[in-house]
Amino acid sequence: MIRIVVENVVLFMLPTAIYFAYRYMAMGEDRSASGAMDDAPLFGLFAAGALVVITVLVLFSQTNGGKPGQKYEPPVFKDGRIQPGRIE
Repeated sequence: MIRIVVENVVLFMLPTAIYFAYRYMAMGEDRSASGAMDDAPLFGLFAAGALVVITVLVLFSQTNGGKPGQKYEPPVFKDGRIQPGRIE
């Protein structure tokens, strides 16, 4: 469960991290961590992070599966071959 939460938090913070890194590198000689976030478009970064999380969740969601009460048979190694799993 913690892995799922960490992945979503990382995906949500990804646009902010990219923006922060770009601003920090673009500052040149007078680099400071607080100066890199001055005038940051926080709402835009929030929206971009939410869009990234929603997009990943939609792309990796599963809509096919068994019906309630069906039994899943996992893949089996038999006679030197792997027989794929199935739902009965």
